[in-house]
Amino acid sequence: MKSNLLRDETPFWRRRRTRVRLGQVVMLIGAAVAAVHWLAHLGAFGDEQPPGWVDLVAGYPAGAVLVVIGAVIASSAPKPKSASEGAKEGRG
Repeated sequence: MKSNLLRDETPFWRRRRTRVRLGQVVMLIGAAVAAVHWLAHLGAFGDEQPPGWVDLVAGYPAGAVLVVIGAVIASSAPKPKSASEGAKEGRG
């Protein structure tokens, strides 16, 4: 009985774990974008500052958007593939 239960839940948890990891990677990329932007303002890459439009588009706002998108991906639960799987999870 227990082996059947584990076999049935494995695809659900695999999809869930994949989504969480994907969301974490997107959040990490967003944090890296914000960190590089901050370092550019400190002059770590030379004395030249990025142009104003790059500052508005590719700086902190882009990093924040990526962090939020990653959090949404990581927190969203995958939908069960069948009605019986949804009943096991308490959703149907």
